[in-house]
Amino acid sequence: MSKKKKPVRETTIENYYDLKVDKVDELVAALKGEAPRDDNDLTMFISDCTGEDAPENYTRTGKKKEFDPYKTDFLGRVPVWLKAIFIKWWFAGAVCYFILFGLQNVIKDPLDMIAFTGITLGLVVEVLVNPLFRYLERGDKEYAPYMMFPFPFKAYWTFFTNIIYYVLVAACVNGLYLAMNLAINALNGTQAIAGVEPLLFGVFFVVADMLFIGIKDLAVYLVGRNAKERANV
Repeated sequence: MSKKKKPVRETTIENYYDLKVDKVDELVAALKGEAPRDDNDLTMFISDCTGEDAPENYTRTGKKKEFDPYKTDFLGRVPVWLKAIFIKWWFAGAVCYFILFGLQNVIKDPLDMIAFTGITLGLVVEVLVNPLFRYLERGDKEYAPYMMFPFPFKAYWTFFTNIIYYVLVAACVNGLYLAMNLAINALNGTQAIAGVEPLLFGVFFVVADMLFIGIKDLAVYLVGRNAKERANV
C-alpha cells in the first residue's frame, strides 16, 4: 500500500510572515471612513468606545467625536528648539524672581549671590529641567543638544557637575549685565545701572548656557570625527 500524503497546511513557515495586504487596505479604508460598517466592525466614535453618551463626546455642531490615533497634539507641533529654549528661559526667570528678588536683603555680598544663584540654577536644571526634557523626548534624544550633560538621571555625578557648571553660567550672566551697563553708560554718558529682572535674566541665561553647550557639542563632534578618520586609516 502506498502511504497517504499528509495534507499541506496553509500556515507554513514560508507563509507565516506574509503581509496581509488586504487587511492593511481594509484598515486604511476604515480609518478614512470609506468602508461599509456592520455590527462586528471596530468603531472610532468615542461614545461607542466608552459606552457613555455624554455631551463631551460630541462636537459643537452636534457630530460624534471620533478617536484619531494619528492626531498630533498642540505641543507636538511646536519645534523642539523653541520648547527647549522657552523651558530654560522660564525656569531661569523663576530662579531670578525667587532668589535674586527674594534674598537680596539677606545675601549682601555680590559674589555670594552669584554663587548661590548658580547653585540654585544647577539644582533646578538637574531636578526639573533635564527630567522634563527626557519626558518630552520621543525616543530620538532630540533634547540632548540642549543639555550640557545629556546622561540618564541615574548618573549621579551630573548632580555636582551641573552645580559647578551653572555657577559659571551665573557668573557669565552677571558679566553680561555689567557689559550692558557699560555700553549704556558709554552711549548716554551716564552712570546709571540697569536693575536685574526675570525676563532679561532669562534671556542672558539662555545665551550663556547655549553658548557653552554649543562649544561642548562642537568639541564632541570634532573629537568624534577625528576618531573616525584615524579608524579609517
